Amino acid sequence: MCPAPSTSTPGSPQAPRVLSERVHTLGQDLLRRYGQRVHKLAINAGFTCPNRDGTKGTGGCTFCNNQSFSPNAQEPPSVTAQIAAGRAVLARRTGARRFIAYFQAYTNTYDRIERLRARYDEALLIPDVVGLSIGTRPDCVPEAVLDLLAGYRAQGKEVWLELGLQSADDETLARVNRGHGFAEFQSATRAAQRRGLKVCAHLIVGLPGEGRDAALRSLERVLNLGVEGLKLHPLHVVRHTRLALEWERGDYVPLTLDDYAGICADLIERTPPAVVFHRLTGTASRSILLAPHWCAWKWAVLNRIEAELYRRDTRQGARCAHLEPPCLARTA
Repeated sequence: MCPAPSTSTPGSPQAPRVLSERVHTLGQDLLRRYGQRVHKLAINAGFTCPNRDGTKGTGGCTFCNNQSFSPNAQEPPSVTAQIAAGRAVLARRTGARRFIAYFQAYTNTYDRIERLRARYDEALLIPDVVGLSIGTRPDCVPEAVLDLLAGYRAQGKEVWLELGLQSADDETLARVNRGHGFAEFQSATRAAQRRGLKVCAHLIVGLPGEGRDAALRSLERVLNLGVEGLKLHPLHVVRHTRLALEWERGDYVPLTLDDYAGICADLIERTPPAVVFHRLTGTASRSILLAPHWCAWKWAVLNRIEAELYRRDTRQGARCAHLEPPCLARTA
């Protein structure tokens, strides 16, 4: 008999008690490999995005207000200062002494190679930073950048390439003004894998026009490319976005918390045990969050996902056989 899932009220800091027993989480994966806690520190390195500067478009994705993803979204301090501030907080809160520099805000491979190298090197010069996690778009990873990242990996650094796909459906991507399709993700993933780089695919659950079936199709497509990591995120409606206007008109209705937890459980069941989940939810500041209200409470969402997995008595990979042969091969 499994232990009962934990319970929480909105805003509770209580973490799920058995989630890591049912899901292969990044935290547990790093603990196993490094023998101690390793935490990601979010960094805004001052880069922009081709979907904002006119190269691909202007205004960005319909859901994008980067303050919802990064606490340092305006006039960021230096990479060194951000890491120092973040590690001080995490050291007090969790006792962590090793960190991964997570270049998160906007498109972190979209600049001159010299400037990228300078920012990455600045992070890695800090002794307790063991590696990099680079968040970017799949249409912004040229060969030179992949070679640079592969060089860090060859030096023994932890390196993750986090590709923001969001959906594997080209119609959905066009609807939210992404400026790329699934083909770019496929090309970038294969190019990274040829260099031995680990790829984490970002998927947003609840995009306009998408529900459970669309989420399962996106999962299947990315898993069949052999990605090593996944990051799931509920769609937030935040201020100063085109999505906010759609929501105000009644043209977009967000998922309920129960719907999101159910879809997450479906995706977890169909993911091979070797794949690492970097995240199962994401929050936005209440100062900019419009809907759904539950996206303000991380632990409440995680506990609901945990409760659904417990209710089903299921875990990661339990229904992996429903996917194509590459998925089966990864669980052998």
